[in-house]
Amino acid sequence: MAAGSPAERGCMQQSLQGKTALVTAAGQGIGRASAEALAALGATVIATDIDGAAVDRLAAGSERITGQPLDVLDAAAIGALVGSSPPLQILVNCAGWVHDGTIIDCGESDWDRAFDLNAKAMFRMMKAVLPGMLEQGSGSIVNIASIVSSQKGAPRRFAYGASKAAIIGMTKSIAADFVADGIRCNAICPGTVDSPSLKERLAATGDFDKAHAAFTARQPMGRFGTPQEIAEMVCYLAGDLSAFTTGQAFAVDGGWSI
Repeated sequence: MAAGSPAERGCMQQSLQGKTALVTAAGQGIGRASAEALAALGATVIATDIDGAAVDRLAAGSERITGQPLDVLDAAAIGALVGSSPPLQILVNCAGWVHDGTIIDCGESDWDRAFDLNAKAMFRMMKAVLPGMLEQGSGSIVNIASIVSSQKGAPRRFAYGASKAAIIGMTKSIAADFVADGIRCNAICPGTVDSPSLKERLAATGDFDKAHAAFTARQPMGRFGTPQEIAEMVCYLAGDLSAFTTGQAFAVDGGWSI
């Protein structure tokens, strides 16, 4: 095999050296794991979260990560951060919120919060970052959606599933609009991931052990996913190994959607 051939390059570990990534909701869970994984591959990472202390702690453990407080519901704050940042080659949108309930349980404020945090926040982030990517002629956007979306329904996830489906629609639209401009946009659809937010939701049921057992029982692999397993897909889609991939929604769900 010739050195540097496509097949050989495909077997090499990806490097993100020289790329700058902005990650939202990086204080915990998938966002934190994604920031750590991107940095481990050589990227310079701007880790953002509404909890500034959480991303400060994350940044303290890596010379490649800088922590920045950010409320993704604040368009002015997003614009200021992007405007003061170096050129971005990677955007990872991880912020989200899970509403528990059917349409009967969903008030207009619940609906609005689900769409504001799960979909409109990503709209704001992408709109702010895209001009710089277009000026560079390249960029990769990775949106964290969910398998509970247009891909699959789940009990008591009405507003959540609808808002996560909107992410997949935005992803495909941006991919189609900018495919000739060097911009790629893809979505990841995780299944149930063992994260602090999941533990909070299980505890909120009033019987953590019962809820944990019920959630585990519906996992075909008999376990939850880990944030690091989602972060592996984030890194793949962020980097050059996926250069021919755009507009896709990737299920990383342990077989839940089979």
